[in-house]
Amino acid sequence: MGRLVIVANRVPDPRERGATAGGLAVALSDALAKRESVWFGWSGNTADHTATEPQQFRRGRTLYATLDLGQDDYRHYYQGFSNGALWPVLHYRLGVARFEREDWVGYRRVNGAFAAALAPLLKPDDTIWIHDFHLFLMAQELRALGCRQRIGFFLHVPFPPRQVFLGLPNAAEIVTAVAAYDAIGMQTEDDAENLRAALIHAGEAAAALRVGAFPIGIDAEGFAELAARRFHTKEVEQLRASLAGRALVLGVDRLDYTKGLPQRIAGFGKLLERFPRQRGKATFLQVAPVSRGDVAQYRALRRELDESVGRINGQYAEPDWAPIRYITRAVARPTIAGYMRLSRIALVTPLRDGMNLVAKEYVAAQDPQDPGVLVLSRFAGAALELEGALQVNPLDPDDIAEALDTALAMPKDERLARWRQMDEAVRGTTAAIWCARFLAALEGREEVAEAGRAAGQVVPAPRETLRRRA
Repeated sequence: MGRLVIVANRVPDPRERGATAGGLAVALSDALAKRESVWFGWSGNTADHTATEPQQFRRGRTLYATLDLGQDDYRHYYQGFSNGALWPVLHYRLGVARFEREDWVGYRRVNGAFAAALAPLLKPDDTIWIHDFHLFLMAQELRALGCRQRIGFFLHVPFPPRQVFLGLPNAAEIVTAVAAYDAIGMQTEDDAENLRAALIHAGEAAAALRVGAFPIGIDAEGFAELAARRFHTKEVEQLRASLAGRALVLGVDRLDYTKGLPQRIAGFGKLLERFPRQRGKATFLQVAPVSRGDVAQYRALRRELDESVGRINGQYAEPDWAPIRYITRAVARPTIAGYMRLSRIALVTPLRDGMNLVAKEYVAAQDPQDPGVLVLSRFAGAALELEGALQVNPLDPDDIAEALDTALAMPKDERLARWRQMDEAVRGTTAAIWCARFLAALEGREEVAEAGRAAGQVVPAPRETLRRRA
């Protein structure tokens, strides 16, 4: 078996392991442990100009190869086109998107620079797996350099309907570039259907056959153990004591306009307004680390949340109780795991999300003898698997309030029944299973791919398999 080459916008710090590692590093850990591998991408550092040759260092069986980005490329490729244009459009938010032609030029330039720096490192039998919207063009760039290895792509965020995506300038060029991949993975079948429609409309019907749904998972067993260990730590004990017997409602998100935070806070306010019996019975803790604080929309969002929290607390607080606690700094993942186990309700209400692993982590973190309730946006990819959640329209604060009231009053036997169904789903679609299914499709290991199809997964055949069948 050849090497597995992972390409992502950011390369993780190999010194971060287990509880402190990033989401993609955790998800890919099983695949990386089984074979020689390369992890290639941006170092996270900026310089005067984008580097042409990567810095390389090895940890165990993985070679890390990183490039520093030039200041102009950081501004146009990363802040501009990736986060200012692609991110909102992929989340169905055309009205928020910002388009500048210089940003598109920078996006193309960095995709080409990444390909040029990676190509000399490749071996003929490597399998290349490229991740996320920052690098839509990279397979096309590698093909232009003569690379003939199998190249797969996975999109971690949603993909909107074709007419929404075509509102993005240069959308047609992106769709054409995606056709250079051998296997293309999406979080849900709806996302896959949307991309297939865009490919067919662009005259790339053959590429549409290589698109499939591969819902990403977590290390459910590992996270459950982490939550159980952290449940009795000083941080969790302090939070428990401060609640004074009240139920904890927990939200954990980056501060981002796709997460539905204003509507969520309004929903908790509606709970207190419409259901007075719940006043003083629950405390809502929202952890929302500041994200992209140098962007005007994010600064405006933070001001809006500050005002909403202050207004609700001012209206309903008592001398010994504040309805909402709001934290805009990062809280360590192990501590969050302990908070999840403590909380009676998790409030996970993105306006649109590819999957949402916070929802799955909350399920894994629960005490099997006395689990909490998940209130989940029906527009998160995880809603398709977590049918035991109370699913809400995140745009409707009254719907959120009603779900919270139901969750706070839910008897233990119903909580157990709902949690058991969700726990089975979370343990059935782990990160390791996600890796195995996608790589089976990309590398043409039909026996594993057929097992995925038998389990109800839409698994595409890679380019070589389609040629053999023809």
